[in-house]
Amino acid sequence: MEHVINGVAKFQNEVFPEKKAKFSELADGQSPEVLFITCADSRIDPNLVTQTEPGDLFICRNAGNVVPPHSSHTGGITASIEFAVAALGVSHIVICGHTDCGAMKGAIAPENLDTLPHVKEWLGHCRAATEVVRGRHGGELCKDHLDEVTRENVVQQLQHVRTHPSVASGIANGSIQLHGWVYNIGTGEVLCFDEATREFTAMSERYRTIFGEQLAAAEAAAAACDNKV
Repeated sequence: MEHVINGVAKFQNEVFPEKKAKFSELADGQSPEVLFITCADSRIDPNLVTQTEPGDLFICRNAGNVVPPHSSHTGGITASIEFAVAALGVSHIVICGHTDCGAMKGAIAPENLDTLPHVKEWLGHCRAATEVVRGRHGGELCKDHLDEVTRENVVQQLQHVRTHPSVASGIANGSIQLHGWVYNIGTGEVLCFDEATREFTAMSERYRTIFGEQLAAAEAAAAACDNKV
């Protein structure tokens, strides 16, 4: 805990003064473009991975980056999605899973969660993913299928988020785009779901236009430096 307290002191003394203008602007409201739904795993830092600033992402976290299908039952994720879309007007929703996910391990072997009844019930929202993968392997499902279940869970949660009225409306009128990602903790790689192929591909392939612009800008900057020399 000491390093956490020291971190707050460093933030107040060093970081905040450098970004004072930004925080002054944020003090009166927020207008994030992206709703970022990811796992509560301590190894995932959405702002670090995306290199974004405070105010850029509206972040929701829970075990397994789960989005319960819309129902009459009010829950934190349901309310947060509604607020992000209907009140804040986000235009992109990212559902981001990750490698070595403990929640997905639990979904694969729910019999190991008897002492964690709430976790076990929560991961029932991932059952479609495990059943899809089980079906692909002749009824077998084990820890060797972890990465496949992780990817399939992102696909299934994308299906769930579409059932939320505000999201369905946004998709219908073209104001909202959905994104499914899987972050590799060990390599930093991010795989992205492609609706057209139903496959996960490298981010550089999925967002080729954006990456192309960045590459062109980097090459132009490098050329400018060479010319100065």
